[in-house]
Amino acid sequence: MKSKVIFLGTAGGRVVTFNLIRRSGGFLVEKEGSYLHVDPGPGAFVYLRQLGINYRLIDLIVLSHLHLDHSADVNSLLEASTNGGKFRNVSLFAPRSAIVGPDRVVYPYLRKRLVKEEFLSEGSEHTYKHWKVKALIRHRHHGVETYGLLINDEIAYVSCAGFEERMLELYPRNVKLMILNTTFYSRRKGIDHLSAQDALILLKELKPKRAVITHFSMEMIQKNPKRVAEELSRKTGVEVIPASDNMILELK
Repeated sequence: MKSKVIFLGTAGGRVVTFNLIRRSGGFLVEKEGSYLHVDPGPGAFVYLRQLGINYRLIDLIVLSHLHLDHSADVNSLLEASTNGGKFRNVSLFAPRSAIVGPDRVVYPYLRKRLVKEEFLSEGSEHTYKHWKVKALIRHRHHGVETYGLLINDEIAYVSCAGFEERMLELYPRNVKLMILNTTFYSRRKGIDHLSAQDALILLKELKPKRAVITHFSMEMIQKNPKRVAEELSRKTGVEVIPASDNMILELK
């Protein structure tokens, strides 16, 4: 059975996220009837119900970092997926800072309900059931512990990041699918988010089989993500897809 990626939301930046111009909520990977949920931001709990996805089928939640637009619904989903603690079936992989310390976003009482709790670090590898997650790189992202991910050796997730040359070394080449949080069209000095210019560099060098751009700011929405994706496709030779809320993409 082929894996599927479900994009619950595609918002990036405060204006788009918190004015509900687009949904947030991260994305899921479906395999063999169960789910891995990456970055369950605001609304994920509700959006899953609207899509008819059973919370109890979530095996694993992964946080790339603790910012609210990536983690707001993590506690609701841990509560729902364990049916209020009646079941012990879910694991959590996340940066240490998201789970312990003064800025933690995971409630301590919910940690006791996890099958596995593992901290991401650059180069670390983690497994649970039929899921394999590697933290490829610790990104530069406004001083917050943030990781790019590789899921089941098929999906590379370029999470929120300021562009660095070493990304070209640490992300895999020719991966089946690369998901890039492409927040801006043009680079912004002092802002640790990828632009379309950065995505162009990554795609030219890493040549994934397909790519998805997501996590859009108002600037990207005004530029029209479809046109930006077409521009990137033309310049790189890679099929680039603009994510939309509730989009389902089957891995080839």
